[in-house]
This record gives sequence, C-alpha cells and structure tokens, in this order.
Amino acid sequence: MLRKNIAIDLGTANTLVWVAGVGLIVNEPTVVAISSEDGKVVAVGEEAKQMLGRTPEALTASRPMRDGVIADYQVTEAMLRYFIGKVVGRFQFFKPEVMVCVPAGCTQVERRAALDATMSAGAGHAYLIDEPLAAAIGAGIPVSAPSGHMIVDVGGGSTEAAVISLGGVVNHKSVRVAGNKIDEAIQIYLKKKHNLIVGDTTAEDIKLKIGSATPLVKEEKLEISGRDLVFGLPRSVVITSTEVTEAIKPVLIQIIGGVKGVLEDTPPELAADIIDKGIVMSGGTSTLRNFDKLMTEETGVPAHVADEPLLSVVRGTGLVLENIELWKRSITNKR
Repeated sequence: MLRKNIAIDLGTANTLVWVAGVGLIVNEPTVVAISSEDGKVVAVGEEAKQMLGRTPEALTASRPMRDGVIADYQVTEAMLRYFIGKVVGRFQFFKPEVMVCVPAGCTQVERRAALDATMSAGAGHAYLIDEPLAAAIGAGIPVSAPSGHMIVDVGGGSTEAAVISLGGVVNHKSVRVAGNKIDEAIQIYLKKKHNLIVGDTTAEDIKLKIGSATPLVKEEKLEISGRDLVFGLPRSVVITSTEVTEAIKPVLIQIIGGVKGVLEDTPPELAADIIDKGIVMSGGTSTLRNFDKLMTEETGVPAHVADEPLLSVVRGTGLVLENIELWKRSITNKR
C-alpha cells in the first residue's frame, strides 16, 4: 500500500497518531516550542513539554490546543506537519489520508480550522470524526446495534458525553471542563490554603500521584515545592490526598453535570438500555482514581472505565479510517 492512512487524536494534553496496519506510533504531549526570532519549530511533544515554564526569551513553549479545539492555527499546523512527516518520511509520492477527531460540540468554524490545518500540514485527503463516536468504537462498544450505549470521554480540555445508537450520535453534550481544569483547581487551592504558587506540571504531578475523586481509606501525602506567595521565595509543603479530593470535587461535579444533562435528554427506550449496560468512560482523565465510583454515585448509573482509555479515541479513529465506506454518514471530508 503506497498511500498511508493516518488517524490523529489531536488532544489538548496529548496527541496520538495511529497508522492503519501498523498501530499506535506516536503518543506525545501536545506542546510545541517555537523560536521567537524566526518562528521555527524547535521541539515538539515530550521534549517541548520539558520546556514549559522554563524557556528563555528566545523560545516560546505553548499548547496550541485549548478546550479540545485549535487555539493557535499556525502552531497546530506546524505540529501536524511534524507528526505526519514522522510517519510518512521525507520522500512520499502519495500524500497520506488523514482522519482527525474533533469534539462533537465544536462549531463549523472550528471544524473548518481542523480540516484546513490538516490539509496544509501535508494531507492528500482530510476527514473529521466526532470524538464520542470514535471513543465508543475504540472502546469496543457495538455502536451499530439498535440499542443505546453511553460514552463519556474525559480528556485534557473537554468532556464529551454522548448516547450512541445505530452507528450515530443520538444526543450529546460537550463540556469544556476536563483534566486541565482539575490541575487549575489544585493550583488555586494551594494558593489559597498554603500561599504557594505551583506550575502546571507540578499540579498535574499531584493529580497523578495522590489525586482521587473520593476520599481514600488510607490517606496519602506528597511533598511539593513552589514559590511562596507572600515572600516570593522557594518553599516546600506537604499536601494530603484528602486536600486534593476537596480541591478537585467542584470540577468533577461540573463534568458529571454534563453527563446528567445528556441522560435527561435521552429517549426512554435508550435510557433503559443505558441502565442495563452502564456508562463507559474513556480519555486520560477517566483514569483518575475512583472517578467511576463517583460517577456511579452521582448519576445512579453503573460506570466503568474502558480498557486502555487513553487509546480509545485514536483506535476508533483508525478503525473508521480502515473501513471508511461503512462510516460515510458519520464523517466530514475535504480533498
């Protein structure tokens, strides 16, 4: 096969690239470092993430995606070109077919921006698919069946909750609250309670190491360092898992509010199916400890995390790209 088929999950926190027939080949943070003088891309992914908050004046490290959609068009295009180039190599006679997933709630302008950026980055043919549908396919849900299935994809920038039946999205809600807002909540809590300012990376670290959606039976502790708000000097404090749970609870309740909104608008027949089958959770933030437990408590519907939740969206996008004729109704394309 001369033409490569590439599926890209362009997330706010991580970008994953899947090649048809090969599988996952890139899983890197969605961060780009650019030289301020000539606008050239200096680093992408993990290497650029190490530079966040540590760059000199000549460099700018930023996240070009915000709330699941493109915030900086030029930087996103440069990043896509880098990832496509990594897959295709320098010499390629046939431009690849690229499918990118976007939040179901994004506007026509945001969709056009994603298609245009993909085409400009070197795609011969660009397709878009809604994130919840891709996540459901990747999580192994039989989406073509005439019964209701609920998927909640909690990423870095947005949460997508959708009810899927007969191969399409019946109703959905996109809440622009997810992993990044949880990190922000931790930063705000530390500022108020401990007079300590910490960066995004430290906040994410706290979430991963001792974060939990419900209080843990055995409390955990973590020593963290940051800048004192009063004196401006470096300082360390010990934070507990109970404090983290308290800090992130309002954000989690907002996410669950979006899920409840979808359940309220679901036709009764499909609602009965969802009660039987439960809610499937995917996306990186769904791996937060006890999040599925809190979801079950708040909605009254059993929730469970999909296998390899981080890969659900990109795997689903790859499967659709491999069987494009079957999914013609569900995708937007551009030649």
